[in-house]
Amino acid sequence: MLVLQVLQGPDKGRRFELPDHEPQQIGRSSEALPLSDQTISRRHAELTPDDGQWYIKDLKSSNGTFVNGVRISNRQRLRPGDQVRVGTTLLLYGDAAPAPAGPRPVRVAKRGELDISVEHTVASNDESMIMSTPDPNDAAAFQLNVIYELTGLIGTITDKQQLLEKVMDVIFGYFKADRGFILLQDKDETGSEPTVVRHRVAGKPAPDKQITVSRTIVSYVTRRGVGILSANAMNDSRFSSGDSVQNYGIRSAMCVPIKYKDKVYGVIHLDSMVANYTYTEDQLTLLTAIGVQTGLALANTELMDARLKSERLAAVGQTVASLSHSIKNILQGMRGGADVVELGMRKNNMRVLKNGWDIVARNQDRIYELAMNMLAYSKQRRPEIVMTNLGQLLSEIVELSQQQFDAKRAALLTDIASDLPPAPIDPSGIHQAVLNLVTNALDAVEPESGVVSLRCDYNEEQELIQISVADNGTGMSPQTLKKLFEPFHSTKGLKGTGLGLVVTKKVVDEHGGTIDVQSSPGEGTTFVLTLPVNAEALPASADTHGPYTELDD
Repeated sequence: MLVLQVLQGPDKGRRFELPDHEPQQIGRSSEALPLSDQTISRRHAELTPDDGQWYIKDLKSSNGTFVNGVRISNRQRLRPGDQVRVGTTLLLYGDAAPAPAGPRPVRVAKRGELDISVEHTVASNDESMIMSTPDPNDAAAFQLNVIYELTGLIGTITDKQQLLEKVMDVIFGYFKADRGFILLQDKDETGSEPTVVRHRVAGKPAPDKQITVSRTIVSYVTRRGVGILSANAMNDSRFSSGDSVQNYGIRSAMCVPIKYKDKVYGVIHLDSMVANYTYTEDQLTLLTAIGVQTGLALANTELMDARLKSERLAAVGQTVASLSHSIKNILQGMRGGADVVELGMRKNNMRVLKNGWDIVARNQDRIYELAMNMLAYSKQRRPEIVMTNLGQLLSEIVELSQQQFDAKRAALLTDIASDLPPAPIDPSGIHQAVLNLVTNALDAVEPESGVVSLRCDYNEEQELIQISVADNGTGMSPQTLKKLFEPFHSTKGLKGTGLGLVVTKKVVDEHGGTIDVQSSPGEGTTFVLTLPVNAEALPASADTHGPYTELDD
């Protein structure tokens, strides 16, 4: 059954069934299709059937009769989905048959099944516009707000899926769309997959969940890189009779490319029931601009991904080069020590043998230190916070380092407060951090005259523990201080790995503490670690127990 449904005007919502063989007249005095619109003539237009087709003719009305926004002067054939305007009344001519739907949210019709012609159906004059043209100033402000909001997404969201979801949020916030989706082309550009699918009203019946889109439209948009406005998709006779476009639930649709320069990433598709809203060419232009902005945002995410990959490769290359250099130097030292050991064994000279073994032992300590610092630097972990006797931990560091100080004939002085409370720290991390500072201080002082002091105090009022390591070495220049915590930057030449201070700062940061440095050329260097004792100020712990745990009540 063919029908005319009033979409706009005083009689909005009325529905007229057209008999198969009886002409029908539209007008205020018509018995068949009476309308109360005072802007139409008493006898405005006539509908006549002819061999299963319906034709419309204007009856010399005052305001004219329009079909799809174009004023007619002769008898014209109507096709399902045509929009007929008389006065201020808009009628939709179509078939009332229901439409089936499939299980998938978006179905691209097979070739020949749902292909349609590309056309503009909304004219730019006031008489034929379904929606009135907005004030130019308001339109400019509206468009500026949309573009401004989209521009804010560029560079702020690096995840592609999240970016497209936000773009669809913006679109649905400014366009009166019932449904919308974004299709992105495959990497080989052989097909498209729906990335974002959106419905205005959640929980719609199953038949409305599937969005059927013409392959012709998608191919046309992606191939030519232009936007398409289709306000009357039923004009094409190639539609299959079972598709939803065959009932008067015809949709006004826009499809635009997501494009940046010469690359088309995919399409943005919006549609709305004509009974609810009909898009204009101005809106198509705006949506096309949105597609360009989205393409720019996608290109930006690709550039950021490429940059991150490049930076990762550069960092890996720098790390490998630095480690290779450090390991090579250590192996050369061990090889030299092994040669001395072999010489002492051949000559049965214990003094030479001992000197060679000392060289091997020192280089073993260096490679062990390198491995531990590298693990601490590269591993992402939470500190294993336990209540720790900090005085006992620092005393162990002193005992561990004392032999090296004795070998260099340097002094290691300690001033550890006796009233230190149990501290919530990661003992293994703090042990490594302080040991790195003590070892660095020893390397900075001169033999026989060098002095390193290890001090620990507790500030009860601020609930802070301060650990300081000071030396009377050569000190550092302002330029050196700026690069102090950069990975693989070392002032020790072949002796250093450039990771000790980086690891120390990483451990202190994990505890929510700070590290301060005071140094001047010729005046020595002082490192101060400040650690919070208040458990509420500490980061989340891995909740595992380690050494130095206070078990007594």
